[in-house]
Parts: sequence; C-alpha cells; structure tokens
Amino acid sequence: MSILITGGTGFLGWNLAKALSKGGEDVIAFDVASLKKHQKISNSDNIKVIEGDLASLSEITEIINRYDVEHIFHNGALLSETAEKRHVAAFRVNVEGTFNLLESARIFDIKKFIFTSTLATYGRDFGDIILYETPQRPESMYGVSKVFGERLGEYYSSRFKMDFRAVRFPSVIGAGRGGGGLSAYTSLIIQEPALERAYEVFVSKDARTPFIYVKDAVRCLMLLFHSDKNKIRSKTYTISGMSPRADEIVEMIKKYIPDAKIEFAPDPDKDKIVHSWPSKLDETKAQNEWGWQAEYGLKDTIQDFIKEVQAHKELYE
Repeated sequence: MSILITGGTGFLGWNLAKALSKGGEDVIAFDVASLKKHQKISNSDNIKVIEGDLASLSEITEIINRYDVEHIFHNGALLSETAEKRHVAAFRVNVEGTFNLLESARIFDIKKFIFTSTLATYGRDFGDIILYETPQRPESMYGVSKVFGERLGEYYSSRFKMDFRAVRFPSVIGAGRGGGGLSAYTSLIIQEPALERAYEVFVSKDARTPFIYVKDAVRCLMLLFHSDKNKIRSKTYTISGMSPRADEIVEMIKKYIPDAKIEFAPDPDKDKIVHSWPSKLDETKAQNEWGWQAEYGLKDTIQDFIKEVQAHKELYE
C-alpha cells in the first residue's frame, strides 16, 4: 500500500512527502518536474519519484494500479502566475488533471482523497475576513480551477461516497519556496536577509498577506488525513495562518538579523492588489471538527525559517 502525492517534488508536496515517509508510509511523489538538487532521497526514505502528466488519465491509472495506491494527496497544479500566462495548459493540468485523479480514485476505490486549495478561490474585495459562507468569485485561472476541484470533489463525495477532504491555504512560506506570485514576498523578505542579501519589498509597510509556515501546513494536511471520518462534516475548510503587516515582519526579522538590508519600494499596481486581499480567514470549522490549531506564530516562523536557510546556504547559490 502507498500514498500518492501529486505535485510531489514541489515546495509543499516534497515537505509532505518527507513527513509521511518519516512516519513509515510508502510515498509516490508524482510530478512533471524532476527532483531538485536539495531534494535527495536517502536509503531510509520510502519515497519513489515518478515524472508524469496529470492530464494523462492512463499514466495516473497505471501508477495507482502498479503501486497499490491507497490514499491521494492532490497538490499538483500550475500556480497563479503560470496559469495566467498559459491558461489552456492550466485547464489541462488543473481541471482535467483533477477530474482524472477523482475518477481514478473512484475506479480504484481510493480510501481518502485530500485536496489542497487556496485563498485565491475568493477573488478580491470581500472585506478583511473571509467566512466559510463567503461567495467564491475568483478572478484568476488558478482560482477558478481550484473552485472546480473543490466542487467536483464534493460531488464525488455525495454521488460516490468518496472520502474527500480539502483545505484552502493562504500563502505557504518556508525555506526553498522561492519566487513566483505576489505573495512570494512573504518568503523572500525572510530568506534573502538570512542569506545576507538585500531585499526590496514591492508592497507598502502596511500591506498584509495571510500566510502559514510550511511546517504548520504539512501538519495541517496530516491532521486532516488522520482525522476520524465522522468528524469531517464540512469537507472543505479554510485555514487562516497569520497576517502581520509587512513592517511587522521586518521588525521581527531584525531581532535575529540586526543588519538585515530590507528596503520598501512599493510598486503601485502590485501594492493595490495585495491591499485588496483579505487579512484573515475564518478557520472555526477546522478547529471545531478536527482540532486544528497552528503551532507557529510570527516569531517562531521567522526563527525557524532563518535557521533552516542558514543551515543550507549552499542550496541558494
């Protein structure tokens, strides 16, 4: 028996794969991209990396059958910036790929299907707090495709009694995330000073972007995965994370890197978009139904993030 992770060599997918492997699970990391230089597998890791295409139903069914897949974590997708530039490819990967996985899960009677969704499903200008009942009106191809995945998964849950569970994450930050998308500043603002490099922030000091530390995000997915089916009533959950001001992040960084060279040079267009995002998501359903609670606050996140980067500086050269 094994667990299939799509997007398995990506930032969140690889961290999840390592955590599941450490817990003794056999993991299939399925991704269109190969392993990066820092993603080394030791003899003790129960991870098999397979390159493939989510848009290919035959590839997915072959893998599920060959490796006796029991559960699926579906993280794979073309992300926001790439999805806007290549909307047809995003449809194939994000929409057709999700259908292929859910249909394969139905055919092979997969026990649990965990879907990673996003704050981007809400679009903009819904106020400071996103409630569970807030309408989803995404403006991006990425957001549209994630709403489709949520609704299709809930359909398979009601129509075919599939154990489908989903979380909507804010920006996930951590060592190795890199750039891509407007929310990337929440990672780079910590990573670059930790590497003794200057960083110019393209948002204003009062900008807020909800984010969650990658170690909490992985723990969240594993907690949802291991929770009793009878507790999973809402099927899809919003996860809040934290939403500090950009200058509050800088202030905390300088407690650990006093000479950090961080300057604010707001880009008016980017800053306007970031200011339109909500600052908090209501995570009451996740807390009440399966006991979710974040462990990393801003201080803990920055401390651990800096430590992780500085322990492996050679990976960022």
